[in-house]
Amino acid sequence: MLPNLPSLVARTESTMLPLGTSMPPWQLPRAEDGQAFSSSQLPPQPVLVMFLAVHCPFVKHVEPELARLDRDYRERVSLVGISSNSLQTHPEDGPEYMVAQKQRLGMELPYLHDGDQAVAKAFHAACTPDFFLFDANHGLVYRGQLDGSRPGNSVPCDGADLRAALDAVLTGQPVTDRQRPSIGCNIKWHPGAAPPWFG
Repeated sequence: MLPNLPSLVARTESTMLPLGTSMPPWQLPRAEDGQAFSSSQLPPQPVLVMFLAVHCPFVKHVEPELARLDRDYRERVSLVGISSNSLQTHPEDGPEYMVAQKQRLGMELPYLHDGDQAVAKAFHAACTPDFFLFDANHGLVYRGQLDGSRPGNSVPCDGADLRAALDAVLTGQPVTDRQRPSIGCNIKWHPGAAPPWFG
């Protein structure tokens, strides 16, 4: 168990979806206004999909770096945040709180609510945060951790692993396939609706 975290917080790892997987098509409402935003609206450039949650201590720990990523890459990469946690069990992750989180961090990315959890299941997302980087052809080139920092350890939260992948794909260089899974809180599935890979 990680230091400085409540004893009930369990660690869940990414499922490590196979590299080369095509990005699943999706359409979800934006947290701020409920307007639909879909993968078909994305420009022909790399896409970074991030599964996040407002209450998650692992996400809270990396929030400053999420804001820096949005600022540093928004002109060259389509960044998308998705929250898939069940509001039946975790209403504190609802759209109004997502909007407040986005505004507090000064992020401009679309922050989308996956109310039926179908998009999380399509991506085989498992934890928050969970990161999926696709190239301009929307093939998966990176899935895994932001960096080695975790709540309670002394590793700097600088986004080193994800930034290396982003910089490689933007410069036409190969992205290393030596990728470490992200670790965080499990996605809070609707009661009785967890996917087969959970648990």
